[in-house]
Amino acid sequence: MSSATRLRLPLTGVLRLGRPSDIWFKPALSVVAAVAPPNLTLLALDRLDLAMYTMAGSLCALYGHNRPYAARARALVLVVLGMVGGLAVALVAASLTTDAAVLVTVGALMAAVQKTVCDATRIGPPGNVVLTFISSASLFAPQSLGQVPGHVGLALTAGAWAWLVGMAPGLLRPHGPERRATAQALNAAAVYADTRGTADGHAKARVTSAAAIHAAWQSLLAAGARPDRTRRALEQLLVRAEVALAAPADTEAERLRAWARELRGTGRIPRAGSPGESADELLGVDTELAFPDRPLRHRLAPLAARTAIGCALAGYASLALGVGRPYWALVTAASLYQANVTLTWSRGIQRVVGNLVGVLVFAAVAPLAHLHPAALVLCCLAFNFGAEALIGRNYWLGSVCVTPMALLITEFARTQDPGRLITERVADTLVGALVGFVAAVAVTNRRAGDRIEHALTTVERAREHSVRLLAEPQPEPRAVETARRSLAAALVDLRATAEAAAGEWWQRALPEERVVLAEQSGHRTLAATVRRQGLAPLTQDTGRTTEDARP
Repeated sequence: MSSATRLRLPLTGVLRLGRPSDIWFKPALSVVAAVAPPNLTLLALDRLDLAMYTMAGSLCALYGHNRPYAARARALVLVVLGMVGGLAVALVAASLTTDAAVLVTVGALMAAVQKTVCDATRIGPPGNVVLTFISSASLFAPQSLGQVPGHVGLALTAGAWAWLVGMAPGLLRPHGPERRATAQALNAAAVYADTRGTADGHAKARVTSAAAIHAAWQSLLAAGARPDRTRRALEQLLVRAEVALAAPADTEAERLRAWARELRGTGRIPRAGSPGESADELLGVDTELAFPDRPLRHRLAPLAARTAIGCALAGYASLALGVGRPYWALVTAASLYQANVTLTWSRGIQRVVGNLVGVLVFAAVAPLAHLHPAALVLCCLAFNFGAEALIGRNYWLGSVCVTPMALLITEFARTQDPGRLITERVADTLVGALVGFVAAVAVTNRRAGDRIEHALTTVERAREHSVRLLAEPQPEPRAVETARRSLAAALVDLRATAEAAAGEWWQRALPEERVVLAEQSGHRTLAATVRRQGLAPLTQDTGRTTEDARP
């Protein structure tokens, strides 16, 4: 092995379109439902100049669509408070000073805090970018201290409406997120079962399946409510996915896929296993709450530093070039930072391409939007929908709609010269992407290797604990189940840590062989615990378990 990891920055595949999300329409429709009433009300009152403040609250409807509704309710409250809090800080700063350099510094520090909090809480898409866009733009909005309470009140009111919009689907499908997560886990397990555990691509399929199963368990546990019949049925299906992960050669993949299809919609949840199995299989579900995911604090310092430094330098560079809206460069830099330098590079390419195409779309749409304020509002709503509908396929495609939407939002207060807006947007995009990436390279993450060592130690300890339990003549079932789930979670974390470290710049050689061996031995131990617990895989005939098939 070389003494340091050599990093290659990819170009091929960065712009390739993927499959749309299963629920692409949910955030797309939600954001339209959250944005339309406040904006149309302001249009009727001839006060579109206040739309930027209501948009701050309305855009909170983008968050939490993969979370169970009990967890979503809590998450959306925190998002609204974070959004409104950031807006308040920005407006107070704008009212106290007009020094652009000071405002850029405040924006960069806020961007770092928003990035850190969003990553630490795993809030999910769209992450910190929307929060940073609102707070950074507000820093450069002319403001007086007396206006701040009213503007913050508008954002808070719109945020309350966004909360209602986000929670409304739960009235019709209260277990929708959990059903989708379980269906994804079953489909991933079926893909791994197709490989029989030995075919080409089996290692990647195993990792994907383990991650999907772990995410589905977290979805069920995040609900927080006392398990009901529906959740118990979903838990049984997840146990079947875990069994398929442990014994792929003995699993009927089509039965897993059939169960996944039945989970779509609001129909009855399919039954998995026999009545006698459920009690033993689910002993460890409640105790899994005692094994939460490892905190992310040790991972956040490099990202926070990159965000603060990159955003500040991007803003300063924009000011030096004489661009009138340095917050665009700041937001561009903030949008780049991912788990490692390689992913940051890819996001930079996607951001630049999407923004450049987006300004062309704006140039085509601007004459229509300028016909009447109502046309401006409708165009913004259309781009809101398009951004959420397309961004799941690739970030650059969503940016094609985000860019004209952001440009149109600046015209809520007054109509502006499209040529100047386009020029400034292009300049700030290029400056923000270039300076932001340079900051990512300059702020190294040398401790990535240390985190792999820690993750390896966690896996080895979890595996040793499972092996000791299996060596006992009659281990306590709850202890075996808890040990199995702890080992599964540790393996998922090891894979995520290894992939993040593999894309970092300037670090010592990674223990790739140790990671592979730890994963192989860990999954063998998982399979052994499944056999010890007597959880039977599905046979290849009609979906019966091997226990049922015995004479």
